[in-house]
Amino acid sequence: MLSKALLKLIKSLELKKNRKESGLFVAEGGKTVTDLLALKFDTYKIIATGEWLATHRPECDVEIIEVTAEEMRRASFQRTPQGILAIFRQPSHIMDPEMPTRELCLALDNVQDPGNLGTIIRIADWFGIENIYCSHGCADAYNPKVIQATMGAIGRVKIHYTDLPALIGSIKEKAPVFGTFLDGENIYDTELPGYGLVIMGNEGNGIGEECRRLIDKRILIPNYPAGRSTSESLNVSVATAIICSEFRRRQ
Repeated sequence: MLSKALLKLIKSLELKKNRKESGLFVAEGGKTVTDLLALKFDTYKIIATGEWLATHRPECDVEIIEVTAEEMRRASFQRTPQGILAIFRQPSHIMDPEMPTRELCLALDNVQDPGNLGTIIRIADWFGIENIYCSHGCADAYNPKVIQATMGAIGRVKIHYTDLPALIGSIKEKAPVFGTFLDGENIYDTELPGYGLVIMGNEGNGIGEECRRLIDKRILIPNYPAGRSTSESLNVSVATAIICSEFRRRQ
């Protein structure tokens, strides 16, 4: 049975300030929840319907509270609940600002759409990128919509919120800093190493001026055919996938 206190807690975690104060976040769906359980995420509560548990009961040390489909509907942030919801404690990652000097890393400058952020985290996981540096203006990585879009990748990719211009300034003499621009060099003609920092910008405004002036490698994903009138730009998560794919292809 779902208590009023637990329902109130779950609903409160839709707001960033409550997630920050409590250090908790909500994950939904069998794939996401079981992935995080397998990665030994610190689990606070699990609720699931009897129907879901009949065929999918996870092996864990945390008590699983069985609820009705109606109770799950009231607790869920999704239009169509998937039968299981868990509350996890947010992990504490130690940020290594020198990581781009050794590995390929992503940086996000004010990416505000939760769906885009979640998809980018999933893309990073696919291409073996383990660290993403986010400006303080980015969406919260533990927003329920972000968690849903990551499909469990949030458990394998470390998200660091930081002063992005300061981070770039601290490593730009030690590692290449790439940014996407409409006047950049064709990515397919550019030398791409296996390390460095790739900056992706805001959905409407691109990379902000503070970060822009620190970038030393301006790259472009060309449209096809050259010179043809096309859409103004690519969605930031789509562009991230293309760029990560090309970096990895070179290796």
